[in-house]
Amino acid sequence: MVSPVERPEHVAEVAQRLSQGMDRSVLAFPLTPFDQDGGVDLKAFEAHLEHQLAADPGALFVACGTGEYFSLDLDEHEALVSAAVRVADGRIPVVAGAGHGTPLASAFARSSERAGADAVLLLPPYLVNGPQAGLVEHTRRVCAATRLPVIAYQRSQVSFTPESLTELSAIPNLVGVKDGHGDLDQMQRLVLAAPEGFLFFNGVPTAELQARSYAAIGVSAYSSAIHAVAPEISHAFHAALGRGDDALVDRLLNEFFVPWVRLRDRGTGYAVSLVKAAAQDRADELGYHVGPVRPPLAQPAPEHLAEARTLIRAGLEIVR
Repeated sequence: MVSPVERPEHVAEVAQRLSQGMDRSVLAFPLTPFDQDGGVDLKAFEAHLEHQLAADPGALFVACGTGEYFSLDLDEHEALVSAAVRVADGRIPVVAGAGHGTPLASAFARSSERAGADAVLLLPPYLVNGPQAGLVEHTRRVCAATRLPVIAYQRSQVSFTPESLTELSAIPNLVGVKDGHGDLDQMQRLVLAAPEGFLFFNGVPTAELQARSYAAIGVSAYSSAIHAVAPEISHAFHAALGRGDDALVDRLLNEFFVPWVRLRDRGTGYAVSLVKAAAQDRADELGYHVGPVRPPLAQPAPEHLAEARTLIRAGLEIVR
């Protein structure tokens, strides 16, 4: 085990709260509701957050991938994060997304801090493939732009080596890594290279499918996109996994999560747009509307939404 890194007191305190949340529950990535004119609907967002919080996730990751961070401007981002901080009211940590190139990512990190977020999730930079030295320097500069703890998200063109992680983990407010690759060999190497107390969580699309495998290498925490549409299913799976109820885990995998992934893979952007359309489809039941996605995402095909509806009903029947 690598010795722990000395962190500023406020960074260490938030990292501890995040660690506790990751230990006890799934991580929620709320949607961003839009009204019929395409604007952010903060009233619907607050209702959505209350529904998410009622299920007791470990943390709220606001204005991130599932929340369509890529389509938000700075003012919308700050308004969403401020609303989440207000609604959460200290119950669980609020983590805000920041991304694009270094200057914009830094601006969104500062926006997150102004809005009262507890931490920042640093999404991959836009478009280009940078070498390890460039990825480390990008992360270092964004971390320097805020006092908040930062979690780096590796996916797409971002994949850290153990050597890079050693550099990154020495940054005083860089406290963890979210993994979106699903390469367990690489993840095991990163876990072994990380200092004691460094945070990792499984953030692949529909992370439930690999939750057992990640847990075997010491990464039991994971994010759940399904939480945004059916937290009942998400939490039932997490609880079954935690207590070793293999029969229920296997049933949910076979009858819900695996078919959901098959459906998700039938459309471009469905990791977000299918979840959002399914949540909108439950609007009468949930009591709020999340509206459509923004371009470049598009609504899923009607027949795919119908399949999603059937799957969610089946999943809810299993857990109820």
